[in-house]
Amino acid sequence: MKKVALFTFDADPLRFMLMLLNAMDMKDRGYDVKVVVEGDATKLVSLLRNETKPGALEFRRAKLLGLIDCVCKGCAQKNGVLPAVIEQNLKLCEEMNGHASIARYMEQGCEVLVV
Repeated sequence: MKKVALFTFDADPLRFMLMLLNAMDMKDRGYDVKVVVEGDATKLVSLLRNETKPGALEFRRAKLLGLIDCVCKGCAQKNGVLPAVIEQNLKLCEEMNGHASIARYMEQGCEVLVV
């Protein structure tokens, strides 16, 4: 089984939605997919709780499918969305000075894509 980790840093809701659509497509095709939300993309964890926002449906579906592997604790804290991450029961990652480690995913055999 192909393992992929999608790291997303950009707060553009359209790019985020397209990344989620690709993650769901990969899962449907049998890939082991992990989404890591980093940087300014952490702001979307709060924004997309509002189901009227574009991309909210895809975000909810990705969460239900277990595709969101973790959200960067340092960036969520910096962007003021840490309570929203905790409220949604999303796992925080902080093993690399408060951020997610790309190397950890590579060591797990994942192909890492930054989208």
